[in-house]
Amino acid sequence: MPDLLTALALVLVIEGVLYAAFPSAMRRALEAAMQMPDSTLRAAGLAAAAVGVAAVWLIRG
Repeated sequence: MPDLLTALALVLVIEGVLYAAFPSAMRRALEAAMQMPDSTLRAAGLAAAAVGVAAVWLIRG
């Protein structure tokens, strides 16, 4: 459980740094995401999750 909480905290740190360093680019990215169909966002989310699982597996394995 501590590893999961650490991972979630790191996500918040990375996202916070991106918003602080590149607010205009993040706003454009969000606007672009709003224009994408649900199926595209779903596929991108599943791909990102798969890459994340593979990365954890390789790092921890």
